[in-house]
Amino acid sequence: MAKKYDVIIIGGGPAGIFAALELLERTGKILIVEKGKSLADRVCPAKKQHIACAKCQPCSIVCGWGGAGAFSDGKLTLSTEVGGFLDEYISKDRLHKMIRYVDDLYLRFGAPEEVYGDDEEKVAEIEKKAVLADLRLIPSRIRHLGSGRTLEVLQAMKDYLEEKGVEVALNSLCEELLVENGVAVGVRLKGGAEYRAPYIIVGPGREGSEWLVAEGRRLGLKTTVNPVDIGVRVELPAEVMEPLTSVVFESKFIYYSRSFEDRVRTFCMCPYGEVVVENNDGVMTVNGHSHAHKKTANTNFAVLVSKNFTEPFKEPITYGKYIAGLANLLGGGVMVQRLGDLQMGRRSTPERLKKGLVIPTLPEATPGDLSLVLPYRHLLAIMEMLQALDMIAPGVNSRNTLLYGVEVKFYSSRLHLSTHLETKIPGLFAVGDGAGVTRGLMQASISGVIVGKEIKKRLGE
Repeated sequence: MAKKYDVIIIGGGPAGIFAALELLERTGKILIVEKGKSLADRVCPAKKQHIACAKCQPCSIVCGWGGAGAFSDGKLTLSTEVGGFLDEYISKDRLHKMIRYVDDLYLRFGAPEEVYGDDEEKVAEIEKKAVLADLRLIPSRIRHLGSGRTLEVLQAMKDYLEEKGVEVALNSLCEELLVENGVAVGVRLKGGAEYRAPYIIVGPGREGSEWLVAEGRRLGLKTTVNPVDIGVRVELPAEVMEPLTSVVFESKFIYYSRSFEDRVRTFCMCPYGEVVVENNDGVMTVNGHSHAHKKTANTNFAVLVSKNFTEPFKEPITYGKYIAGLANLLGGGVMVQRLGDLQMGRRSTPERLKKGLVIPTLPEATPGDLSLVLPYRHLLAIMEMLQALDMIAPGVNSRNTLLYGVEVKFYSSRLHLSTHLETKIPGLFAVGDGAGVTRGLMQASISGVIVGKEIKKRLGE
């Protein structure tokens, strides 16, 4: 006999966690299924032993309790303008209220009180400089948890949920969503175990997005293809970005390239942080962290070029993995290049890197030539963006600036959902980045709350 619950949640990331927190008021029969490990066991052997990526399955960096965000630097963006597409499902006013609601929960579990971006006069000065450089600043208030404190907050949430009776099944891979007579009834895990519930919340994260798309296709659910963002991670002396990061912490700039009018943006700025490697289903990509309890001499951030694909191509994730895979092929993993070498049309070498002013925080990255990896229009857009950023932060376009590649943001194909984030199959909900409706911690958390509130209402009825 399959064990029965009121609600089953697939994925132990922020979307699943906040759905469970919301549901606690109404039901104690909740199961969270997570294919990865506990926070304490999420250890990357490559980072621990300073070796090449071991390509663990699943990857502890992106899978496990807390999701990929557990090892991020934990930026809570307190703005309706960035972080996902939830304003297409609920009103901006409600989204704003939900941001405050979720932010209060993060504070309850240990988030710091400080918020960046509250000095309106200084933010306005940055906005003015941005306009003169052909950039648009998206003002965003940021609460920064920091890598390290993010883990503490997520562990506190897990302890609380388990104390309240929520069951957490770690190292458990969901293979199939069970639907009978057109209604969601449960899940089947790898190994054959079945669990039943009238409400299924699917939040597998970006790592599980392809599985969710495949399941949606099997169940006859329609999807919309989201864009793919491809670019580089920029690393430079922290002093270069200090005038910006001291005010807003994470500067979100938008630029449209002169040559092709492609949309280019900065993303995930990490003051005094480090560059890290991520394993995306065997493909090595690059990311960045800022820690709560330690600092480096560098700041890093992504410069990403967004690309929407039209007919007949419908697989942007495959395209992104192909570009990243090319960098892996040429560099044996993540590649790094001095901007000056790129501008001169030559590859970087260990000797040339040593002549630079920036000491890489990812020493295992292979010196190489990103022009052999990135498409021409992407590379041109990135170089234009760096020139524009140099006008508001002199030193960005320095020959010593380091570029790591490739950074790819795989935005999952988006399932067609109701305003409650429910699929056309009654009782089956989809949340978070893996469902393609969010792009970060705050909106992922909110998506879980939206579904939790709806299910709670139905259980009350």
